[in-house]
Amino acid sequence: MRLFKSSLKSIAGVVLGLSLGMVVCYFAGESPWKVLKVLFQSSFGSGYDFGMTLFYTAPLMLTGLAVSLPFRAGLFNIGGEGQLMMGALAAASAGVLWKDPHSPVVAILFATGLAFLAGGIWGAIPGVLKAKRGSHEVITTIMMNFIAAGITSYVTLYVIKDPNSAQAESIPLPEIFHLKPFAIFNGAPMGYLIFVLIAVVLIVHYWLWNSVRGYELKVVGENELAAETYGISKQKSWIFSMFLAGGFAGLVGVVEILGNAHRFKLGFSADYGFVGIAVALLARGNILGIIPSALLFGILQKGAGSLDLETEKVTRDLTYIIQGLIILGVAAEGLYERKVKPRVDKKAAKNV
Repeated sequence: MRLFKSSLKSIAGVVLGLSLGMVVCYFAGESPWKVLKVLFQSSFGSGYDFGMTLFYTAPLMLTGLAVSLPFRAGLFNIGGEGQLMMGALAAASAGVLWKDPHSPVVAILFATGLAFLAGGIWGAIPGVLKAKRGSHEVITTIMMNFIAAGITSYVTLYVIKDPNSAQAESIPLPEIFHLKPFAIFNGAPMGYLIFVLIAVVLIVHYWLWNSVRGYELKVVGENELAAETYGISKQKSWIFSMFLAGGFAGLVGVVEILGNAHRFKLGFSADYGFVGIAVALLARGNILGIIPSALLFGILQKGAGSLDLETEKVTRDLTYIIQGLIILGVAAEGLYERKVKPRVDKKAAKNV
């Protein structure tokens, strides 16, 4: 019942945000129905469109996990962007340094493992600073984003740079590292990986609700004092949750490097780390809710370019406005609970 109510509140927030976005369209002089039609057709109008929608959705599922898991332990991870950059760099480096792994399965698993490990280590550093020094994770994760940007820039330009390209990009990965897309998507870079990522979300959900470690994260997040009273280390929970969060964000590198570009390119991320925060907020702590939430934001990201081409009065910036309005719509429930609901209950009590 609690999950059902939470889902209804998220849906209400989405409806409110979209409605307000359409009001913005109306006052901008564009037909709201036309905007909705453009977004829908851009996302599902063809096999290629649907494949690209899934391509944008996949990283958001991972960065949504990267925010939701630390939430569970009472932490706020804003370092997804840096963590995914380190994971992507590790995945690309795997292909650059190991040119003949003899087996596609071994190659992909090796690159995936490096991506998860690199992102996990980058996420664990703020966790350690929080546990050992009391440093606030919001500050440290933001700082780690800038450090990751500097490291990836240096390595890309001076260590694994493609000498035959004028762009800031690495040497291409051997074909044995490439993930194959589905033919039905007509060239869109998405294949079996989308099913693997959905399975990952389902497994994480099951693990959190049916394991000792998942229970410990929940206890630490809800009441640190109670956790310590019963012998649960909040420090270990913080470090562990941040390591997992960074690892999942690092897997964005698998989506992009192995599945799409087949090399590391500076600036490849469409702000996946930051949009992942919105995905997690919309999911309201429900891991399963990350899947539809990521799909919604994937639709908005895919439709952004079409708004530039097919509308006269609005541009891709409208999608960012809608994203913000959706989050405000979800957050409005908290305002209702604190300000409006007590007054309603008070009036009801007087009338009894």
